[in-house]
Amino acid sequence: MVHLIGLTSVFAALWLLLSGHTEPYLLALGALSIGLTVFVLRALKIADAEAMPLHLLGRGVRYWPWLIREILKANWDVAKIIANPRLPISPTMARVTASQKTELGRAIYANSITLTPGTISVELDGDQITIHALTTDGADGTEEGTMDRKVAWLETAP
Repeated sequence: MVHLIGLTSVFAALWLLLSGHTEPYLLALGALSIGLTVFVLRALKIADAEAMPLHLLGRGVRYWPWLIREILKANWDVAKIIANPRLPISPTMARVTASQKTELGRAIYANSITLTPGTISVELDGDQITIHALTTDGADGTEEGTMDRKVAWLETAP
């Protein structure tokens, strides 16, 4: 029930933000459309905590800025390699162990690796993620485990 209330609240905030209307008639139509959408999502059993992880919003507010900063740093590193052909590349395949407890957590971790330029998650098999990195430093950075710890922290959101 808490999940449905959270989902309804997110939809309402998004509707209000995107429409900008506060007239009673339009607010009523918006509430009706939100109610119908939540009803259909619940009837189809696709509005669960894994499909729409609203419980991660609180910690996600702190995780996303950190991930964006990591993406920007990796962008800079890749741009330097492209701009200076003398800088060596050393394409590497590596395997890292994901410490997340849920499939959702492991998927977030694998996607976070892929979002970071210079690294791609090639395969997710259980708790093992095979990655391809442009440089051995990129692979070593992933193996160091900072991102793994951040995603594990995100996953344990109340």
